[in-house]
Amino acid sequence: MIDVHCHLTYEGLDEIKESVVKEAKKVMDAIITCGYPEDAKKALEISERHKNFVYLTLGLHPIHVVKMSDKEIDEYKRFVIENKQKIVAVGEIGLDFHWIKEKSKNERVKEIFIEFLELAKEVRLPVILHLRKAEKEGFEIITGEDIKEAVFHCYAGNLTLAKQIVDEGYYISLGTNLMRSKNTKKIAKKFPLDKLLTETDAPFLSPFPGKVNVPQNVQFVLERMSELRNMSVEEIDGVIMRNARELFKI
Repeated sequence: MIDVHCHLTYEGLDEIKESVVKEAKKVMDAIITCGYPEDAKKALEISERHKNFVYLTLGLHPIHVVKMSDKEIDEYKRFVIENKQKIVAVGEIGLDFHWIKEKSKNERVKEIFIEFLELAKEVRLPVILHLRKAEKEGFEIITGEDIKEAVFHCYAGNLTLAKQIVDEGYYISLGTNLMRSKNTKKIAKKFPLDKLLTETDAPFLSPFPGKVNVPQNVQFVLERMSELRNMSVEEIDGVIMRNARELFKI
């Protein structure tokens, strides 16, 4: 099993990350954790401590963009470039029309999003996309920027766009909130398995109300996909792992 997107060094998981990783090693093949500017060094350290099991992406969430100066963003970009050999993707990066309402702020977020897409091309790595209520706009931007490899993290858009995404060769990542959305359920059931990935977004999106989400809960995503597709968990997991290995070169 693989969790292609979680936050081991984010509040909630950070305090228990070593025990979480220890337990995950018993049942999982790999974890890909995402670092942000405030915890990037810490995220880098845990991926180094658990080499060949915990892998790292470095991202800049849209809500970070509106709080950071150009100088701070440029410094962070340099940090990503300096550590390009130690990461498997750039992300999560993107747009967020849910939390960011002001047009001027969204223009800046879009500008920085494009800068990080250029950065991903420079370091020759896939991108992990955060596109909340902005799936169509994000898709148009990445195709316009000629991005070859992308993951639509916790996709919540419509089925028409989802088909365009996989037709373009991109991946859709299904999270532990799988059963809450009819469209996500249809994607899990009918879309090409070789364009799907599994994630938890831990510590968020816990399948257990009131409890912190953990990477091992990706098991629930696989079990639900198994029910929907009438295939064994092992068969689905085998394809998902192959997808992840090919995309992230792990």
